[in-house]
Amino acid sequence: MRFRSIAKGLLTFVPGIRNLLPRGKTYGTDSAEYCYGVWLKHLTLLWRHGMREMPRTIAELGPGDSLGIGLAALLSGVDRYIALDVVPFAETDRNLHIFDALAELFRRRAARPSKGWPDFDADLDQRLFPSHILTDERLAAALEPSRLAAIRNALQSFDAPVDGISIGYHAPWHDLRIVRPGSMDVIFSHAVLEHVEDLETAYSAMRAWLKPGGWISHQIDFSSHGLTEEWNGHWACPDWLWRLILGRRTFLINRQPCSVHLGYLEKGGFDVLCAWRNTERRDGITREQLASRWRALSDDDFMCSGAFLQACKPSSPPSGSPGR
Repeated sequence: MRFRSIAKGLLTFVPGIRNLLPRGKTYGTDSAEYCYGVWLKHLTLLWRHGMREMPRTIAELGPGDSLGIGLAALLSGVDRYIALDVVPFAETDRNLHIFDALAELFRRRAARPSKGWPDFDADLDQRLFPSHILTDERLAAALEPSRLAAIRNALQSFDAPVDGISIGYHAPWHDLRIVRPGSMDVIFSHAVLEHVEDLETAYSAMRAWLKPGGWISHQIDFSSHGLTEEWNGHWACPDWLWRLILGRRTFLINRQPCSVHLGYLEKGGFDVLCAWRNTERRDGITREQLASRWRALSDDDFMCSGAFLQACKPSSPPSGSPGR
C-alpha cells in the first residue's frame, strides 16, 4: 500500500483542508489527440456491432478536463451533446482550444493517435481512419463553416441551441431529469464507470435515457489507479483501510469488478453486443492476498484489468415486461 494514498485520504478529514487542496486534473481529455482517438474507437466499434446511422443525440458520463470527446462527436455529425460530471473540470478556453485542434484533425482525416486496447485497426482504412463511416460527404457536411461556428457558439452558451446544435454541461449533476427519458441515441464513457459509487442507478438511468434501439459504449479501468503498488492491490485492502484512503473525497474508485457491470446490463434488459476483457496482466497480488470482501472474485474478474462493453436497448420490451 502506498503511504501517500492513506495520507491524502486522512487529510480530507481535516476541517478546511479540502478547500486549500488543488482541484487537480483527470488527465486525458486535455489533449485533442486523445479525445479524437477515444471517439474514433467508440464510433468505429459501434459501427462494427451494427450501428449504421450517425447518432444525432449523445450523452457522456465523466468528460473530465474538457468536453473534447463530445466535440469530436459533434464534428462527426452529432447535433446534440450532453456532458454529465461530478466536478466542473472543463473550462471554456480549453474547450475552444481543443475544438479548433479537433477540427483540423478531422479535416486531415488524421490517423488514430495510438493503438491502445482494444485494437480496432482492422476496421480502419490504410490511413488508419474510419472512412467507411466518416465519408467525404458526411465530413463535408459536418465541417461546413457555418456549422463549425454554431458549435463554437454553443460551447459558450450551454443548453441554448444554436442553429440546430446543442451542448449541455452539468457539473455537478444530481437530478436524473436533466436528461429527458427516451431522448438519447448513444450514451458513452471512457475510464469513468470505475469511479461511480451507485452503479445500479447509473445503469438504470442510462436505460431510461436511451431511445428504443439506443446504444451504450463504455471502456472501464479496473486497476487501482496508482493507489497501490500492484495494479490490483485495491482488492487487498480491508474495508476499514479503504475508508481511510477514500476519506471525504467526492469520488475515487468503486473497486467493483467486470461481472458487476455485466450483471447490471443483464438486469436492465440490455442486449450485450461485446464484453471484452483485458486479461493481459500477469503481475499484481496473489489470491491469498485478497481481502475477505473480495475472496470470492472469479478468475475472470481477478485477472481483468479493463473491459470494453457495448450494448443496445431493445427496440421493444420483452413479452410480459411493462417496459419503460
